[in-house]
Amino acid sequence: MHRFVATQARNALLRPGPDPTYADGDDASWQAVDWSTMLRRVQVLGSAMNVVDTGGDGPPIVWIHGLGGCWQNWLLNLPAFMATNRCIAMDLPGFGFSELPREPITIQNYARAVDALCQELGLERVTVVGNSMGGFIGAEVALSFATRVERLVLVSAAGLSVEYQRRQPLLTLARVMTIATTRATAYNHRVVVRPRLRRAAMQTVVRYPEKLSPALTFEQMRGTGKPGFVAALDALMSYSFRDKLAQIQVPVLVVWGANDMMVPVDDAQLFVDLIGSNARRIVFEDTGHAPMLERPSRFNALLAEFLAGEPAPESAVAGVHA
Repeated sequence: MHRFVATQARNALLRPGPDPTYADGDDASWQAVDWSTMLRRVQVLGSAMNVVDTGGDGPPIVWIHGLGGCWQNWLLNLPAFMATNRCIAMDLPGFGFSELPREPITIQNYARAVDALCQELGLERVTVVGNSMGGFIGAEVALSFATRVERLVLVSAAGLSVEYQRRQPLLTLARVMTIATTRATAYNHRVVVRPRLRRAAMQTVVRYPEKLSPALTFEQMRGTGKPGFVAALDALMSYSFRDKLAQIQVPVLVVWGANDMMVPVDDAQLFVDLIGSNARRIVFEDTGHAPMLERPSRFNALLAEFLAGEPAPESAVAGVHA
């Protein structure tokens, strides 16, 4: 516990300043897309799920956001793949504009919902990309619905260290945070236009929140204060699959930020150790809990070569260690 606190303090206080490749995403790439034409309401296990479906005949990629997130967490990534892949990004039940599920929120039931969504959309084999809790869910999909998953990408995935946390204090804090973020969301236009307020709002998730654009930050804050938050946090801390991870036989890419304040970077290697030789680890230096938002060009290049089944070129992995 003392080591965890020391790591958090170091990551929060010792920030050398972003290099030129940090936050190199182009807002025009996602602002030019008419997302309204791709949004669908899909009935999944008895409740309506809010889904972005880019369509097309390309190999499908299913993108799963984390706790407190929404499909917009992938705004800097979807445009890079929608010309070659059918991209499916959902609001998990109880988040974004998806209804609360009829069944209790658990990691296993979220995996069922992802599998059922694929069934509804006629997707047989998919690549699953999940961040934080979304990685936890993605790995569970690969375990419980093995024939559904062709490749798996775990981005700062939850599921290992969280099982050692004490539940009740965190759940109490979560309820307080849910109330606070619900109120803050009403004023998030004011938050996103001020760099210092952006940092205060997102400093535990993103290494340099002030470098994200106001427009992108606004879209990320759409996921805060949703009714599924507390139950999903409880689900995170109520289930362990570490003794089953070796059953995942598909290729796995594990991507992490070296300065992740939400999930320890040591978990990246632990995932690889538990999954086995079919898993590969890449750690981005000077990066927090959302590598796909903080270093989108690098993340997209890595994902593209992983989908192609080829080793990453040196230019794609500069500033990372494996």
